[in-house]
Amino acid sequence: MAAYDEVEIEDMEWNEELQVFTYPCPCGDLFQITREDLRAGEEIARCPSCSLFITVIYNPEDFPDPERKQPPPSSVSPKLVVA
Repeated sequence: MAAYDEVEIEDMEWNEELQVFTYPCPCGDLFQITREDLRAGEEIARCPSCSLFITVIYNPEDFPDPERKQPPPSSVSPKLVVA
């Protein structure tokens, strides 16, 4: 089944209460996708009231995993010079 539409994440609205990005569905409800879904690589936002879904266009680098550890700092430590 093909997506109803392709929508850029910038065109969606963040719903603080539901903690989801939303976009109006023609049925009157809202397509929804969470930040966690986006972090996991999901690109499909579904409508909870009908069978339609949209493909969300976004840059995965804009949604880094907060639990993913940052690379360790450089192993070169600064040297203290005492005069």
